[in-house]
Amino acid sequence: MEHQATGDSMWAFVVIGGFIILGLALAFAKFRNKTTPAQDARTEQATHDLYKEQSRDDAMRG
Repeated sequence: MEHQATGDSMWAFVVIGGFIILGLALAFAKFRNKTTPAQDARTEQATHDLYKEQSRDDAMRG
């Protein structure tokens, strides 16, 4: 019986620990992945340019 109780508590520790580690990893990624307004503008412009180029290529193909 004692072995089962130890196994259950160990499993609970693993599950709770994994949840905490996952939460910390997500928080770290969220705070590390910030962009500036200049980066956002550059990304938007590049996307717009790619769409325009794709539309031009599609029009040339017919």
